[in-house]
Amino acid sequence: MNYEELGLKMGLEIHQQLNTEKKLFCPCKCELIAEKPDYKLLRYLRPTQSELGKIDRAAFEESRRKLEFIYESYDHETCLVESDDEPPHPLNREALEIALTIASLLNMNVVDEFHTMRKQVIDGSNTGGFQRTGLIATDGHIETEHGKVVIENLCLEEDAARRIGEKKGKIIFRLDRLGIPLLEVTTDPSMKHPEQVRDVAYQLGQVLRSTKVKRGLGTIRQDLNISISEGARVEIKGVQDLDTMPKMVENEVKRQIGLIEIRNELLKRNASVDENIHDVSKLFDETESKIISKAVSKGGKVLAIKLIGFKGLIKKEIQPGRRFGTELAGYAKKMGVSGLFHTDELPAYGITMEEVTSIEDHLELSNQDAFILVADEEEKATNAIKEVQRRAKTAMIEVPEETRKVLEDANSEYLRPLPTASRMYVETDIPTTVIKRNDLEEIRANLPELPDEKKDRIIKEYGLSQDIANQLVRLERADDFEYIMSKTNLDPTTVGSALAYTLKELRRDGKDISKLDNEVLVETFSLVDSGKIAKDAVNEILNGICDDMGSPEEIAIKLNLVMLSESDVESIIDGLIEENIDMIKERKMGAMGPLMGKSMAKLQGKADGKLVNKFLKDKIQNIISG
Repeated sequence: MNYEELGLKMGLEIHQQLNTEKKLFCPCKCELIAEKPDYKLLRYLRPTQSELGKIDRAAFEESRRKLEFIYESYDHETCLVESDDEPPHPLNREALEIALTIASLLNMNVVDEFHTMRKQVIDGSNTGGFQRTGLIATDGHIETEHGKVVIENLCLEEDAARRIGEKKGKIIFRLDRLGIPLLEVTTDPSMKHPEQVRDVAYQLGQVLRSTKVKRGLGTIRQDLNISISEGARVEIKGVQDLDTMPKMVENEVKRQIGLIEIRNELLKRNASVDENIHDVSKLFDETESKIISKAVSKGGKVLAIKLIGFKGLIKKEIQPGRRFGTELAGYAKKMGVSGLFHTDELPAYGITMEEVTSIEDHLELSNQDAFILVADEEEKATNAIKEVQRRAKTAMIEVPEETRKVLEDANSEYLRPLPTASRMYVETDIPTTVIKRNDLEEIRANLPELPDEKKDRIIKEYGLSQDIANQLVRLERADDFEYIMSKTNLDPTTVGSALAYTLKELRRDGKDISKLDNEVLVETFSLVDSGKIAKDAVNEILNGICDDMGSPEEIAIKLNLVMLSESDVESIIDGLIEENIDMIKERKMGAMGPLMGKSMAKLQGKADGKLVNKFLKDKIQNIISG
């Protein structure tokens, strides 16, 4: 695809949890809790009008679902601030300082005062129906091979409650995550190529990881904003894998192109959406469709709408494996129904050709018309079919602005309308925080080393290979490496390889590598440094520590890994020389390879390879010359 001709524009939002001792507006710890909750709260949330009398469209749609929200809480790990039963405490200064550090690393203009705002959110993820957030800095930038990308805003806000599960009409959240300090980094929409998005996300991640941020799954979340000139801005939420970002962009562009083609065809056909909703339940009195019969048997309804001129377009593929009908179904599912049926896929799912014909006759369909069916409880079915009507009407006009959820196959599905601007209010319970210039200058004078700078430095200072240095930085082991090197005189490559590769292999094998702290690693490498064990024995020692076999020295003794003395090594090699004297006389120095293998097998890692090689080489040369 020619992205320049299509007018592709992309922006990125990154949300990163900060690794502070306390939450943003209360003294609770920033830890997720696995124990059974002590009590539960039940809340209903509703949208409110802004000062201009407007209601945010995303909030309005959520309210139509009429959900109950259950919040799991604790006596000690959470408090009344999270449950919105106590005013927020003063702003966490540690979180503010980390935010200012990141703003400085991103070349941003820091505001003079931090104002806490309330951003309306009624999907249940905040007990009060809003999220507290505030602007830290604006107008930063980073450089990429495709050009400069502007960092528009950096905000400090509280993370949402953790979603635990969903029952019929109820969503369960846990309050342990609510209030953890969260940074939101937003770029401008200046990215024009899919690969550039991945590059920017990587660079921003490098900046964030150079400071006190949380690590691990769920601690960083990325949202991707994509549009093309004839399409619309779409926000894809929950992107985790940077490598799939270019594919997501490609698939979203294909989706918008497909929707534009459908719109153009609908306009050619002079298509329209019938406003009437038809109850066709009686046409299915003897149906073999399990979905429909189940709905009707429980007192539900089968509702139908007429789409004039839509025939054949509902099955049109707009993303790999996803059709326009999937788009319509996404809107219906948000109202709680399991799905919908449409003309282009019937007869199927137990619905017979006779039933299809009876619906077509009932709705008075022409050859180019289509119908949509929804079967469920009457209220849910009605809300769902109205959403489908609304989406079908939009299809004749434009690509809708939406928030979508990323899927594993790099496609996306409808989540909710894109929020409007009418949802931000000043927080009256928190005073303004003045950002003093002296404090900011001190932060800027002590900025942390960025990961790429650290990688280049450790390559230069320690002579590490590019690959090992890359792995140490990527796995956030570079500081551990330098600490260990400050405590031993060991070869840097030996230490670097163990941290970059051995620990990763142990974790992959299911070992608890948290037991391998820096002090344990120093103790292990000191055994190599002092000549008590060979370098090749390090892996076995570390594996033994993970299995709780004792201290590094105790494990070396238990596993018979303690190095032999030089005289013992020489004695063993003398015996091998005597056993293989004929091969040495025949092959001469060509016997080095086989004898080296036999020697190392015999010594079982209890001798340094360089020493073994020296003994063998000297003794073979003496035999040849002698």
